[in-house]
Amino acid sequence: MNLRTGRGEISLSAMLGIWSVAALTSLPGLAVSPILGDLSKIFPGVSELEIQMLTSLPSLLIIPSMLLAGKLAECVGYTKVLLVGLVLFFLSGVLYLFSNDINELIWISALLGVGAGMIIPLSTALISRFFTGNYRTKQFGYVSAVSNLALVVATALTGYLADINWKLPFTVYLLPLVSLVLLPGIANVEKKKAFSVNCDNSEKGASGNIKIGVPVSNMWYYFLITYIVLIISLNLPFLLENYGYSGDSSGVLIAVFFLAIMLPGFFIGYFKKHLGTLVRFFSLLIIAVGLAVLLAFHTLPAMVLGCFLTGFGYGIAQPLVYESTAASASPSRASLALAWVMVMNYIAILLTPFILDFFQLIFHTKSQQFPFVFNMIIAFVASVFYLAAVRKRG
Repeated sequence: MNLRTGRGEISLSAMLGIWSVAALTSLPGLAVSPILGDLSKIFPGVSELEIQMLTSLPSLLIIPSMLLAGKLAECVGYTKVLLVGLVLFFLSGVLYLFSNDINELIWISALLGVGAGMIIPLSTALISRFFTGNYRTKQFGYVSAVSNLALVVATALTGYLADINWKLPFTVYLLPLVSLVLLPGIANVEKKKAFSVNCDNSEKGASGNIKIGVPVSNMWYYFLITYIVLIISLNLPFLLENYGYSGDSSGVLIAVFFLAIMLPGFFIGYFKKHLGTLVRFFSLLIIAVGLAVLLAFHTLPAMVLGCFLTGFGYGIAQPLVYESTAASASPSRASLALAWVMVMNYIAILLTPFILDFFQLIFHTKSQQFPFVFNMIIAFVASVFYLAAVRKRG
């Protein structure tokens, strides 16, 4: 069975391979989350610095690895870079299962970050390389949906496995084996397409065949929306505790949030067609309304709605950011352009706690509502800005 790409056809095995890579992009860090509270019992005497390194080191190394992978893919080919990244990712999963020392876990986390960073931009770059037009838009939606669905399933799975044995959550890092099995299908498509490999930008400037303004605009926008919605996963448990709800409620609401991010991916062509240039305005407006509902109504059904709206607004924007970035570059340069944009997700993850702490200090407040109010205002103001920009253009 073959699927149409707008440039011909692609085998189902190759398409499944691309989707399997997309599923891996949401996994780094998940296995550690359910055991953080037990680390002091698992490793007596573990320091706060060691815990911070275990959780933050993968994200720190993902950033330069993504940029490196985006450039290397132009030079040596997508599947070769993908092979190295998948092997490193899988190797880290194996090593986690045999490690019994906190320092070993930290080094393995560094290896995980490098491997994950090498495959993350390629999950979308492969779509840009093999697909075009509406076919590409649709596949960007599917890739976004697969990534977020994998996040929901893996989060539930790692939490369940952690209750059995603290090492079992690390088995999710063995999933790159599926992608490795399917990788020959992707390699065959790349070989048939006979894409040129050229690292020499001397004639075209540093940006090559990339309309530099589009990725830069998308980088800012992607950072903005990611920062705004991260408040759900970072601060919602504290807000619910303040409202008198149990920890189980926060798990349900966060799951709703990620499921809502997933849904628009299946219909992204519809949103692109009907929202057009207003997509950034509407996505930010929906996010702002979702945060407003969370603040205004304290009943569980209302907060489910608030989380759903926040996630849905983000889910509309994410794949269209990828699509816009891919369209701004030639197929041979798309990996680098997408790496620039996707790295903003991890920069937002690293900076969000510091940004919120800074403004809480400025406003002399420790209120659990403040981060939601602050980000809601930013979302509303940004939506007005994008609406005004669209009207100004015509």
